[in-house]
Amino acid sequence: MDGSTHPAAYESIAYVIDPRFPGGTSSAVASELRAIAAIRPRVSVYGISSAMFKDTDVAPVLGEALDDLGLTLVWDPPVIAADRVILHNPAFLKFETRLASRILAQDLYVVTHENFLRPTGAEAFDIAACLALIDRAGLARRKVLAPISAGNRETVGAWLATVGGTAPWEVLAADWFNICNFDLQPATPAPRDRRGRHSRPGYEKFPPPAQMEASFPPGAETNVILGADTFLDDGTGRPHWRMVRFRGMTVDAFFDEIDFHVYFTAPTWRESFGRVLAEAMAAGKVVISDPATARTFGGGVVAASPADVDDIVGHFLRHPDRYLAQVSRAQRVLEALSADRFRSFFNALPAREPAG
Repeated sequence: MDGSTHPAAYESIAYVIDPRFPGGTSSAVASELRAIAAIRPRVSVYGISSAMFKDTDVAPVLGEALDDLGLTLVWDPPVIAADRVILHNPAFLKFETRLASRILAQDLYVVTHENFLRPTGAEAFDIAACLALIDRAGLARRKVLAPISAGNRETVGAWLATVGGTAPWEVLAADWFNICNFDLQPATPAPRDRRGRHSRPGYEKFPPPAQMEASFPPGAETNVILGADTFLDDGTGRPHWRMVRFRGMTVDAFFDEIDFHVYFTAPTWRESFGRVLAEAMAAGKVVISDPATARTFGGGVVAASPADVDDIVGHFLRHPDRYLAQVSRAQRVLEALSADRFRSFFNALPAREPAG
């Protein structure tokens, strides 16, 4: 559908985020802005300076998108008013006692980038407090929670069940998925045992030491850990790991050095989407992760445990035709996460009919 002729083409759209989020949240918002600005001429972006982040720099990927689109980031406005307001990742409010900006909207969407519950069943953050801040600050016809994946949706639903209902929030029926509109790169026809992983730093992003060692053993030709700040700072890395700080090399350069992206996290943490896995799939790599994380990408990610990784890598090294087939399968999965499909999803959201 041509967004310029859609009935809601001239409704106003306001994005709300703490734009200092590293990693997936800012990358997802940057991709979304690029997609939506192409079909909606009235887009504004508002930054909330929460206590969650101490630095003052906007995430580079988001800053680049704002510059490319000619959008001005407005910090901490007293009022945010638009037909449709989209607040990304309410977790940035977890250290706040109030949301100073008043939100006036026809429809207020809160995109739930963080899982509401940990794998242990514990709350990931004080969800009730964060949503209450948004609810009190927001005057809207509809207030909607928008999960980003099936797994994320399950945690939202489970949390809502514990509080006895959804009011004043609806839950969007379709996933507000990450756009994965990456340039697809061909897989190598001759894979080698070159392994790596990429994430922002943080203990929750990494599995226990024994699982890291099983995923990245001395026998591998290459083990590149991008985002290894914690290991570098506390000296708990391994001599057979090439450890690089977060943003210490470009993602493209990182992917040039590996053929297998192996990604496991702490048992108390689970990705709500796993954008870095999609990046690796697009880069033409075989991706291996835990079954719950792999589920977001169907057959595009090989589901495994760390103990399985050596056998999986060995299998693909012995059968390079199957390596090529796995990468092809993964890249077909990404077609369902395109900017065009997101625009269709966005156009299908309920909208205020234009006046006159």
